[in-house]
Amino acid sequence: MKVAIKILAGGLFALCVFAHAIGATLTTLVSFNGTNGASPEASLLLAANGDFYGTTTAGGTNNNGTVFRVSPFGAFATLYLLNPADGFTSQSGLTLGADGNYYGSANHGGSSGVGTIFRLTTNDVFSPVLSFAVTNGGFPIARMIQGQDRFLYGTTAIGGTNSGGTVFRLGTNGQLSILASFSSSGNNGYSPFGHLLQLPDGTLYGTAFQGGTNGLGAIFKLSTNGPISPVFSFNGTNGANPYSGLIQGNDGAIYGTTFFGGTNGNGTIFKLLTNGTLTSLVSFGTTNGANPQASLVQASDGFLYGVTAFGGIYTNQSGVGYGTIFRFTTNGAFTSLLSFGNTNGANPEGGLTIGPDGNLYGTTAGGGTTSNGTVFRFTIVPPQAPLIRKIEPIGGTIQMTWSAQAGPTYQVQYTTNLTSAGWNDLGGIIPATNTLMSTVDSSGAEPKRFYRIEVFQ
Repeated sequence: MKVAIKILAGGLFALCVFAHAIGATLTTLVSFNGTNGASPEASLLLAANGDFYGTTTAGGTNNNGTVFRVSPFGAFATLYLLNPADGFTSQSGLTLGADGNYYGSANHGGSSGVGTIFRLTTNDVFSPVLSFAVTNGGFPIARMIQGQDRFLYGTTAIGGTNSGGTVFRLGTNGQLSILASFSSSGNNGYSPFGHLLQLPDGTLYGTAFQGGTNGLGAIFKLSTNGPISPVFSFNGTNGANPYSGLIQGNDGAIYGTTFFGGTNGNGTIFKLLTNGTLTSLVSFGTTNGANPQASLVQASDGFLYGVTAFGGIYTNQSGVGYGTIFRFTTNGAFTSLLSFGNTNGANPEGGLTIGPDGNLYGTTAGGGTTSNGTVFRFTIVPPQAPLIRKIEPIGGTIQMTWSAQAGPTYQVQYTTNLTSAGWNDLGGIIPATNTLMSTVDSSGAEPKRFYRIEVFQ
């Protein structure tokens, strides 16, 4: 974020201030108590009325899960109690269909016990759409997507011709078509857990948790009429076992995460080009997060945001972290923004959703007041720009003094050409030790230099 402060002094030098520091506030909107639901594991859906719709995997009268609505201010309503006949344990969340209704899936239940698809009208009327029968799929974990052709597209983790899961197309009239069946012996992978991504050219991309050339998961693609083909197989070093779906960034590249693999075995963030070239951008350790399970989202500031189900600086008695919120740039510059601490939520498994106010909203599967999970709002606080107090020549040097805050670190940089993209560091990164910070440079440097201060937190 560039802060509009420019100071010129006698034409000898200039100092521009760039603030990269951020603050963040997490607000718990709902703590599930079991009766109103428990263990939400899916992303929220932002509806046209400004409210969010979601599902829980447990809780409710029969502990089969619920469908709920919540406002950005925390006003909450349980809309439907899931049950074995209509389907129960919904990890998918909801999708807006072309007919204006909301569609979701349940992992279990229905006529064959392997899951269902259901519909919720804008008047909150619930109705079953179909029951999976294993031969046409089963255990639908991922949310469906609305295709360009007005059909819904989704995946099942099991079932199909080869028992490795399916890709399906669904009409709002309930007509189901199987586009692909996965097999444990194929290079396309099998057991797809994540949602599909449709590119502008209509191609569908997805991830398979297992299989591929190395048995550690794969990325596949297909048209809306098939056939399916492999794109990339993970090898462990560059990631393993992708759980989440994919997104396309503003730069046209495809981004995703793996649950395992990478340098530390705790998962990765990767960038994929449509020619099949994959670059591993981030390897999770422990304190910066571990085991990302949810899809990423790109906000209006250009950063990509996500959550990890485990890791972070706060841990339970077994030493396992409660999860984190992070962001990164398209070139892989990574920042861990928040570590959950159980009381404010734990183990986020669903992705973040951008709200009507520009804030990020999400769920945690555990933690909160009764350890049944939460709905939260995550607010990025704009950085406070340093106030330049003094710029003066002292003993053959130029001394720059600015106001500082506790927490951030500061980096002074210089360039001799403001039209150049390159800046040079003047010394190292300086931690804030006082409310006033300063550094010096030689006043005799030629050509004359422009300076800037970057602020990091």
